[in-house]
Amino acid sequence: MKSSRLALVLGLAVSVLFNGPATAQTVNSSLELPAIFGDNMVLQQNQPVPVWGEASPGASVTVTFAGQTKSTQADAQGKWRVKLGPLKASFTPQTLVIRAGATRTFTNILVGEVWLASGQSNMEKPIGKQPGQKPTFNAESELAAANYPGLRLFKVDKMLAAQPQANLGKFQPWQECNSNSLDTIKFSAAAYFFGRDLHTNLHVPVGLIESSWGGTRIEPWTPPAGFAAVPTLRQLASLNLSSNKVSSTTPIALYNAMIAPIAGFAMKGALWYQGESNCGETNYDLKMAALIGGWRQVWNEGDFPFYFVQIAPFKYHGGKTVRTPTAETLPEFWALQSKAARHIKNTGMVVTTDLVDDLNDIHPRNKMEVGRRLALLAREKTYGEKVVSSGPTFKSLKISGNRAVLSFNHVAGALGSPDAQPLTWFTIAGADGQFVPAEAVVVGDKLQVTAAGVDHPVAVRFAWDELAQPDFINAAGLPAEPFSTQVPVD
Repeated sequence: MKSSRLALVLGLAVSVLFNGPATAQTVNSSLELPAIFGDNMVLQQNQPVPVWGEASPGASVTVTFAGQTKSTQADAQGKWRVKLGPLKASFTPQTLVIRAGATRTFTNILVGEVWLASGQSNMEKPIGKQPGQKPTFNAESELAAANYPGLRLFKVDKMLAAQPQANLGKFQPWQECNSNSLDTIKFSAAAYFFGRDLHTNLHVPVGLIESSWGGTRIEPWTPPAGFAAVPTLRQLASLNLSSNKVSSTTPIALYNAMIAPIAGFAMKGALWYQGESNCGETNYDLKMAALIGGWRQVWNEGDFPFYFVQIAPFKYHGGKTVRTPTAETLPEFWALQSKAARHIKNTGMVVTTDLVDDLNDIHPRNKMEVGRRLALLAREKTYGEKVVSSGPTFKSLKISGNRAVLSFNHVAGALGSPDAQPLTWFTIAGADGQFVPAEAVVVGDKLQVTAAGVDHPVAVRFAWDELAQPDFINAAGLPAEPFSTQVPVD
């Protein structure tokens, strides 16, 4: 017996001498999973759920969850992947077990709806304090009430990479949503309010993944596959990035570090709140197509829902810092965002012209309503609820004498204003092309627009100014999209 103990001690000593002390990491080094998998996560219901990682080359891998067992073998590089069959929504905490020589166990897992939220600072903005920004409205009371154990949060921290990464470099792991976790990790307010609305209306667990970075453009978030599919952007797909020259403005660099490592994690859809850093460009709709198409390709889940936010009124041209050529640059950009929503399959857009409390603040504080409107899009378009998710959108123009008669989609029963006051921010032009303030009157489900001195109108604009905060809504209380009848709607 003594000789056996001596041999064991000597063996351990030799192992430490040549290999270093044994740790949890070295013991489990033959089995690795991406950081997006963890305790407290939510797995997507009603669709296949990929689980993947690395093990010793040729190792047998077994994945067990919710009564399912899936097996595979790691390839010559040690990579493996299985797909769990569709899961049923459940608030009952369950355990995911992966075995490949070593064992990884994840606990307190729920099954429900998973959404990714991304973009720049208006998506990044938390409920509470953020340097250089004001808290959202009612921040203290909202945080105090934010106890939803069925709502789970995962946050990707800011990272850059010249090449697509297999795993996240920095992140805040899955946590149950409560006042402390929501505030401590500074989770996106817009995404939280969206998730809370889904959670309370659908009565299922909800998992939210935030991957955002303030001040960033759309190009760094876009994968090469997205650029390659848009002819005018194809040259960006073959950029040869150098690790010592990558910045937060470099195309593909944020995708490589903050999206690629989670691509393939089963989810229902994505939310996007970005555009301020691209405002003034004339091809943003094409860049949206590249982003959305690229994400859909790398996720390989088909045309999953993609809902985004129209950027808010702000003094881009008339502020202390002149950011755009004219006060009409912003509405021209709004038109490109609207075009993207019309032309890209399974998308939708939230209008925010009525949610700005300070035109000098590029970070409007009413993120609760932004989240609610995003949730309305999902509830109607994705989950089939009978709710109204859009305000009026311009459909057609007919000239009748000195009147421009406008028809709209998404009337939802009636057109008007919240306070029954005259409609604002309408202008009209005659043959000379000069737009002047106009009067807009609701007649049935249409608007009649006129102006003194314009006897033969040819065009109408609505909210066609960066400062526009109009009052035109439908019966559901949702605001109309800004429009110009000179901009095609098909």
